Amino acid sequence: MGLRINDIVPNFTAKTDQGSITFHDWIGDSWVILFSHPKDFTPVCTTEFGAVAQLAAEWEQRNTKVIGLSVDGVDEHKEWKSDIESFSGAPAVFPIIADEDLAVSKLFDMLSAEAYLPDGRTAADSASVRSVFIISPDKKVQLIMTYPMSVGRNFAEVLRALDGLQATYGTPIATPANWEKGQDVIVALSLTDEQAREKFGEIDVKLPYLRTTKAA
Repeated sequence: MGLRINDIVPNFTAKTDQGSITFHDWIGDSWVILFSHPKDFTPVCTTEFGAVAQLAAEWEQRNTKVIGLSVDGVDEHKEWKSDIESFSGAPAVFPIIADEDLAVSKLFDMLSAEAYLPDGRTAADSASVRSVFIISPDKKVQLIMTYPMSVGRNFAEVLRALDGLQATYGTPIATPANWEKGQDVIVALSLTDEQAREKFGEIDVKLPYLRTTKAA
């Protein structure tokens, strides 16, 4: 059975370019974004790591740690970071997991159990390792995205999704299509109109089942 939303993420110990980590301890009481890649020194992944580096202040404002994963080793990660920083113009201060044996990729169900890395491999051999996991402080998966090799990830959308998750976390609201931080939110169907007004104040009943209110 694959990893699903609301599952507790697997705990693991792994090497990174910033030393060894035990994942649950590293998460602490933060939100976490784990974004994985099939190989170092690849063009699309370099632009994606650069985009993450450029958003460092945004992650910090949201009490969010970011951590990369690639199936190359620590030495390659350190060398690759120089390219990332040169390309993006921003320091890549987040760690990158060295998943050389594919152990973490398999734990997170990004690769089949029998997957291996052949000699002389290319990124195509681990192509499915192009995922994003957003994890809440209770160590549960809140969102999973998986992308093909040919489409670079939109980290502005990852940031928007993180805002939505944090806005709705433990609160009976949801966000509508194309929602941006600060816009109105949807009142959960678990609340009656009376309960919604008691909790949120004014509500806008657009349809019996679609009611909005101001974001907190």
